[in-house]
Amino acid sequence: MVRDDKKPVYIIYGFLESGKTQFMNYTISQDYFQMEEPSLLIVCEEGVEEYDEVELKKYNTKMVVIEEKEDFTLEKLASLDEEYKPSRILIEYNGMWDCKNLQFPKDWEIAQQITMADFTTFENYFNNMRSMFADMVRNSEMVIMNRCKDVDKLNGYKRSITALNTNIDVVFEDGDGEVDIPLTDEDLPYDLKADLVEIGLDDYGIFYLDLWQTISRYENKRFHLKTMVMKEPSLPKNFFVAGRPAMTCCADDIVFMGLVCQSRESKNLVDKDTVDIIATVKNEYRNDYGGYGPVLYAESLEKTIPMKDPLVKIFG
Repeated sequence: MVRDDKKPVYIIYGFLESGKTQFMNYTISQDYFQMEEPSLLIVCEEGVEEYDEVELKKYNTKMVVIEEKEDFTLEKLASLDEEYKPSRILIEYNGMWDCKNLQFPKDWEIAQQITMADFTTFENYFNNMRSMFADMVRNSEMVIMNRCKDVDKLNGYKRSITALNTNIDVVFEDGDGEVDIPLTDEDLPYDLKADLVEIGLDDYGIFYLDLWQTISRYENKRFHLKTMVMKEPSLPKNFFVAGRPAMTCCADDIVFMGLVCQSRESKNLVDKDTVDIIATVKNEYRNDYGGYGPVLYAESLEKTIPMKDPLVKIFG
């Protein structure tokens, strides 16, 4: 929620021809998005689809094009703010520009950030420009993938995106609107119907991501898995973080895919121990997560030999 004394900023990320302009045109014309005060639309990349300035004028929106990254500066934005005095700022950002450290005038505040993706070019961009795509996704609350054709690929695409930001919403659309992804137990490399679900070493990444996305499928079931230990000082003595390191983007971008775990053996564990766990999953509110999330309750835990390669495999 943007404070009353701040001007909301809406940013759309995405590579060329990902549907940014189409999405922005649609949004600006919607009844729920109307306001009497002026809006400023900053366009940093011009593709095949264009804005109709006559239409923009109907919605009290003025467009400014910034073609060079060197011109997208705090000083430039401040001058535009002074010139147009907008009550709201819309930004169609260039997908080839760094978006990690964007700076805005002090009375601007980000209200929403969305990344657009084109199903037909996703694999190419994701494989060859993963670091740039990762920066967009980490900044965003939502990814909208349009022009979807092969539904069978969507679960894999969703896991690739949520590996970069586990809290992100992913929406798939085809020419008729939003696509429902069939989520079935058969899609998974382990059997959720088993009394004790075996999570293989190569399956931890899928287990972790699907657990966060569809925890209702996992709650109150028992799992057998091997993880590493991370001791977190803020946790009670009978808790630790069970997980594995994962390369979500590049070799310099390693994160620990960890789950809070309760075990009476926790006091005997140290960082980087490898443990064999049988545990039940519960969905609980924890300050560590900043909300509800999966918690492992271990019925048995044993130290074991280190994994030959503990790094989680997520991408193909």
